[in-house]
Amino acid sequence: MARVRYGARTGAEIAAARTASSRLPDIWSTGVVALWESDPDAVAAVLPPPLKPTGRPLVRVNISKVDLAGYPLGAGSFAVAAAHDGVEGWYPLVMPMTHERALVGGREVFGEPKKLGEVTVEREGLVVRAALARHGIEFVEVRGAVSGPLPVPEPLPKTDFYFKFLPAVDGSGFDADPVLVHCVRNEKVRRLERITGDVVLRESMYDPVADLPVRTLVEITLGEKTTDQRGRVVERVDAQALLPYIHQRYDDPRQILDGPPEGSV
Repeated sequence: MARVRYGARTGAEIAAARTASSRLPDIWSTGVVALWESDPDAVAAVLPPPLKPTGRPLVRVNISKVDLAGYPLGAGSFAVAAAHDGVEGWYPLVMPMTHERALVGGREVFGEPKKLGEVTVEREGLVVRAALARHGIEFVEVRGAVSGPLPVPEPLPKTDFYFKFLPAVDGSGFDADPVLVHCVRNEKVRRLERITGDVVLRESMYDPVADLPVRTLVEITLGEKTTDQRGRVVERVDAQALLPYIHQRYDDPRQILDGPPEGSV
């Protein structure tokens, strides 16, 4: 009988896939990072417990292009500064990706709030423009000009916080208590430049980042970097405390109740 491709894989095939994924070469991206101070009340309002605000109401947007052979990828992240149990890091609100392959693993393994979207990173001479868009709305745009080189920083670990959960099949909450994930990224930079410019946040009912306005622009940079990441579950969280924030993950929270009519296949 011919191989049934939906059939079970052998132990050797599973082991080979794990070995291949653990030996990926450094993948370098070119991206724009903008950092600003926003409204402290707005930053605090988007943080589900047990996350807490840090000493500064910082917001960071990262917009990158990755030139994978035959598979160019655009990746973005819009995050706010947060702290948990003595660890300071970032809590992403939305992470647009241009391909499903980059979206699936992050959402299902780490609980990342990834969504399909459009990512733009352009440079013409000294002029730089980067943007994130979904549903035809360019909700973040960073624009400016290169004003000089910056020292390349030493490799630095950075922590992102994610909530991993499954909505309950009966629509009552979650199938099990959600977990809080600490994801540590080891970042190496090989080139970094300063950008003089600004950040534009546009209204979107799907990605309402305009509620976190630019009060004081801290910096905009253009760089080439590579990262690896390791995640771990640090604790189970109160389902009822997280439930009011579940809409952050979906364009329409009602869609988690979508399903086939009773009796259909």
